Amino acid sequence: MAEWDVIVVGSGSAGSAVAGRLSEDSARKVLVLEAGARDRNPWLHVPIGYAKTMYHPTLSWNYGTEPEAALGGRSVPWPRGRVLGGSSAINGLIYIRGQREDYDTWRQMGCTGWGFEDCLPFFRKAERNERGPDPLHGGDGPLAVSDLRDRNPLSVAFLEAAQELGLPMNPDFNGPVQEGAGWYQVTVRNGVRCSAATAYLKPALKRPNLRLETDAHATRILFEGSRAVGVEYRRGGAAQVARAREIVLAGGAINSPQLLMLSGIGPAAQLAEHGIAVQRDVPAVGQHLQDHFQARLMFRASQRVSVNEVVNSLWGMARMGAQYALTRGGPLSFAAGTSGLFARVLPQSATPDVQFHFIPWSADSVKEGLHRFPGFTMSICQLRPESRGAITLASADPMAKARIHANYLATETDRRCMVEGLKLGQRLARTRAMQPFIAAPHGLASLETPDGELLDYIRATGGTIYHPTSTCRMGADEASVVDLQLRVRGVEGLRVADCSVMPTVVSGNTNAGAIMIGERCAAFLRAA
Repeated sequence: MAEWDVIVVGSGSAGSAVAGRLSEDSARKVLVLEAGARDRNPWLHVPIGYAKTMYHPTLSWNYGTEPEAALGGRSVPWPRGRVLGGSSAINGLIYIRGQREDYDTWRQMGCTGWGFEDCLPFFRKAERNERGPDPLHGGDGPLAVSDLRDRNPLSVAFLEAAQELGLPMNPDFNGPVQEGAGWYQVTVRNGVRCSAATAYLKPALKRPNLRLETDAHATRILFEGSRAVGVEYRRGGAAQVARAREIVLAGGAINSPQLLMLSGIGPAAQLAEHGIAVQRDVPAVGQHLQDHFQARLMFRASQRVSVNEVVNSLWGMARMGAQYALTRGGPLSFAAGTSGLFARVLPQSATPDVQFHFIPWSADSVKEGLHRFPGFTMSICQLRPESRGAITLASADPMAKARIHANYLATETDRRCMVEGLKLGQRLARTRAMQPFIAAPHGLASLETPDGELLDYIRATGGTIYHPTSTCRMGADEASVVDLQLRVRGVEGLRVADCSVMPTVVSGNTNAGAIMIGERCAAFLRAA
């Protein structure tokens, strides 16, 4: 039975950061357990490769929600990374921290030391922005952040449309303010995806004090009294145990609460229902689930300038491959959004409440492939949902998937925000800048759709934009799952570091925030 200083469960956005930073101390022995395999599939490294990996049978957990009442009983697919790098290896690569106000709200909720100015040094420490360092950005961190190399005419027209409606241009969504239209920055280095594992873990594996075990599915945390002392896991069909002084769960908003509950930390009634002995009754484990809900406006393009016609042509595919091989540019270098927009659509919102990802291609689903006709997409998501869901156990079998109750569109505010967001999208489509590129809407009959029909469309077609958080909520109160140094309350030697600890979901893509949390967890452990 191996002995370690720290065991990190999960090699995703936060887990890789925790392990990479802790192993900088040569006296500290660190073990990383990753349920998935090494990242050898080439599509994991090509930016647009997420279209091939999000629903891959082995590279993704391929979760799905329970039937969603507000969505007509549909189950929504929830891909999460099951590979070295976790979801940072299969995500859409967009680098967004969220709004300053998100973190200041955490502080106002009682999470002192987690305001924006407290978190900023860790964002900067993580970041290697190709634009260079400044007071808000890092220039020599491990995580590569770069500008997109190609600027499709459709993406340019979208930005011109925003300006036509009086929305400001924003050269940096991670700058002083988030509001406005602009180009996304992405976690790409020299045209190749920079996952958290690429940034932090792979360079650190040269150190003798760091060990990575892949295909290692954690099944239970082991306790002696109130102290966590080890992790039980399955590898190669056999049960194994590793012991450590400290254990960090970094499995994400689904797997971290599931592993806590399987280990006896969670709502006592739910644990008893599955015959799990209660180590500590923590009703909040798995609760407070939040996610960004998205709906898409799709259009048939009147000009052959979208990615659809490229991938539906053998000549186009060959040209695209050659362009990427020679220049690391072209459609294969695209992220899950080229240009974007943060805007306010509700009168009570002081800061942006919706986010647009503009995508110069269209598809009814990633699984089905791109449409055979030229097309493009505006994806609209609500940034601060009021709806709350939960992660619950399906059984005491650690290999069984947890149940996901997203509870989308449960409040009037959420429904109204999504409708107003799509109405803004339709106004953008009616501008002089966009009209020359639009042959017809796809999915909706008109560019002026009544609110009720828009809501029906949202219910019938909307889904996740892959940002689940808050199921192991951090707080200063005893009801929270982890304290302000990410320690699980009521036990010793156990922390959680991933998006599950966010008190509320941040206003934007969550990868950057997860990496910042990993940086902070490593700092807490090193200080201790």
